[in-house]
Amino acid sequence: MTSGILAPSARRGTAGPADSPGVPAARSFGAFVAAAAADGRLVVQPRMGFGDPHLMRAGLERTKAAAATTVGTLTIDSYTRVGDAAGARASLAEGVPLNGYPIASHPTALTRDLLDGLLDATFPVQVRHGSSRPEAIIRALAAAGLDATEGGPVSYCLPYGRTPLAESVDNWARGCELLASLVPEPRVPHLETFGGCMLGQLCPPGLLVALSLLEGLFFARHGIRSVSLSYAQQTDPVQDEEAVRALRRLAAEFLPAEVDRHVVLYTYMGVFPRTAHGATRLLEASARLAVRSGAHRLIVKTAAEAHRIPTVDENVRALETAASTAVLTEHPAGGDAGPDGADSEVYAEARALVEAVLDLDADLGRALRTAFARGHLDVPYCLHPDNAGRARSFVDDRGRLRWADAGAMPVAPSLVAGARSALTSDGLLTALHGVAARFDTARDDTADCR
Repeated sequence: MTSGILAPSARRGTAGPADSPGVPAARSFGAFVAAAAADGRLVVQPRMGFGDPHLMRAGLERTKAAAATTVGTLTIDSYTRVGDAAGARASLAEGVPLNGYPIASHPTALTRDLLDGLLDATFPVQVRHGSSRPEAIIRALAAAGLDATEGGPVSYCLPYGRTPLAESVDNWARGCELLASLVPEPRVPHLETFGGCMLGQLCPPGLLVALSLLEGLFFARHGIRSVSLSYAQQTDPVQDEEAVRALRRLAAEFLPAEVDRHVVLYTYMGVFPRTAHGATRLLEASARLAVRSGAHRLIVKTAAEAHRIPTVDENVRALETAASTAVLTEHPAGGDAGPDGADSEVYAEARALVEAVLDLDADLGRALRTAFARGHLDVPYCLHPDNAGRARSFVDDRGRLRWADAGAMPVAPSLVAGARSALTSDGLLTALHGVAARFDTARDDTADCR
């Protein structure tokens, strides 16, 4: 993209977004979220990525202009995620549409021009990718004047990738150190762990919280001073609120005090409602959950999720729906413990898993590898060869996710409540579609209440 490829009315200045005297400097990602939280505003964010730079810019413009406190997203294409630069370049040369923005294949000047006039103190942009080999992406985003991305040594290796866990751990150690070295002061590089979203569904929250915290701690030990800890909305709102509060509490207990942090909640990532009203109700429920539990950022999904890739308009509607729901939700009083001040079930389970891993080795990367090799961490229904594959979960009669079989994980027997025989294929399908069915049949906002 040359300086003339965008319409003049869309541009402010001609230099890059991060170093032009006439362009406001971008506020670091973590600082932006912290400022919004201090004002009582929930930050909402789309999962948006387009191969066409014009459409990508239009998506960012609409996100910035939405009636909400927003941050932008550049979601990266599949070729770039797996390190196939040749495939990305060939698609660009042949005019083949990509399913995301090929940041490592486009010239830096093109990406800087795309961001020009958008990236500023009121609108940070995060790069989202899904790669177990993040170095090329990190170099490209830093060169473009960006400072925020996401991933993790476990969550961007398991459950769907083929990269060995040991290799992913090494890649992410280098990636963290690279990001820390390439982002110039006073900006602070930011990394979001994807660990709280493993499989997206049917993973009991204790393990999600533990993985998210462990990846955040891994980032901090490799030089990252601003992190966000993720958690994906699951099957029961009460259990989900326990999980987010547990994640916040564990972050305060284990992360260094000098590391800026916040929790990011994902709207449900499993089978989505097929009706527009069901999808909207589920999105609204996630916004209420974010406010009630103290999450500071929400990754939204749209009413089109069950059918196709959403349009820019649909993403903007989702952002504004979530933001308006958050405004109407009362912020709770109190801290991160349970309502009676006691440890929640999720907190106790997550803390046991975290401590078991940290006790294995002073080097957290080696500890993670050992934990998976011994089954001390075991993601249910995950087929990656470095996962033990013994753990199984189920949804109990109250809608809570529990362990049917915890394998070798150090979960106290009292926390494996409601254990039963292995889930059948019919039972698994019913569980996978349970949330969608509940919200599709609900006609008011009671679907997320118990």
